[in-house]
Amino acid sequence: MRRTAALIVGGGPAGAAAAITLARAAAPHLLIERTRETGDPLCGGFLSWRSLAALERLGIAAAALNPARIDRVRLIAGDNVREARLPALALAVSRHRLDTLLLAAATQAGAAVERGVTVRAVEGRRVTIDGSDDRPDALLLATGKHEVRGVKRAEVEDDPVLGIRVRLAPTLALTRLAAAAVELHLVDGGYIGVALQEDGAANCCMAVRRSRLHQAGNPAALIEALAREAPHFAERLDASGGPGAIDAVANVPYGWRARVTSPGVFLLGDQAAVIPSLAGEGMGIALASGVAAAQAYLRDGAMASTGWQAGFSRRVARPMAVAGIARQLAERQALHPLVALLPPALIRATARWTRVDAG
Repeated sequence: MRRTAALIVGGGPAGAAAAITLARAAAPHLLIERTRETGDPLCGGFLSWRSLAALERLGIAAAALNPARIDRVRLIAGDNVREARLPALALAVSRHRLDTLLLAAATQAGAAVERGVTVRAVEGRRVTIDGSDDRPDALLLATGKHEVRGVKRAEVEDDPVLGIRVRLAPTLALTRLAAAAVELHLVDGGYIGVALQEDGAANCCMAVRRSRLHQAGNPAALIEALAREAPHFAERLDASGGPGAIDAVANVPYGWRARVTSPGVFLLGDQAAVIPSLAGEGMGIALASGVAAAQAYLRDGAMASTGWQAGFSRRVARPMAVAGIARQLAERQALHPLVALLPPALIRATARWTRVDAG
């Protein structure tokens, strides 16, 4: 059985942030990632001003992610449109670009990284990896939305949320419609986030109840139904020539927070907390948890995990609660006409309240 001082499972933003922090402190560690090549996981891709500041501290400049900035949020429900300035500049980026830069920064900092390594099960701090075992002093679990056998999160809702993503090809018409804004198109039982990424393509991430997929019959038919319901979204589809490939993830446990953990086990990113995606703070939580967990380990050792996990759960409680309320309102079609009455100051304040504090 192998004994690793600090084993980081997952090479996304949370795992890479932890690896950079440990490598800079010259602390023994190993990051393992199941993919051999960096993919493009389903993600809204929004980076707030606080996330950009965190990335700057990790050695990633905003200009390397996307030279275009987002300065406003646009809420759209039917024909009602409401816009507000964000508290500060933000941007959207593909996970392929972000993960590539973060893992490169980790390697440059001296992080030990192994790719193409799959964790089969976790039991306490015992990790089964492709037939072999590792019992690290500290386990930093950063597997994102992927479930790992032996690690349980929230119970599945009766009508759980599905995450569906399509990309819209870059065109001048699409740029004119969506540039400089992050958009939320409200539909019955969910919403669609739209933002332009570094190549000018629009990343459209939908969070909708599974019952809507059952009603439609398949993801393509669901997107057609949503377009009929959301004319501004349909306009963006038409401007790009229609959606590209469809990616989906089932049973997203929005509202989940890990309040407890096993001794020596740090739960990071989506394993720590799953904030409703309309907040645009999922990657903020990933970065904050990766850095904070690594700092706690450096300061107090592996047994700091239980206190750190409880503390991080409290740290994200307010943004999670505000985002949860916003999600409930967004999903109720009867309330959608109220969008036109929302004060821009309230929209702007909500954008602030759903950020994770710098800690």
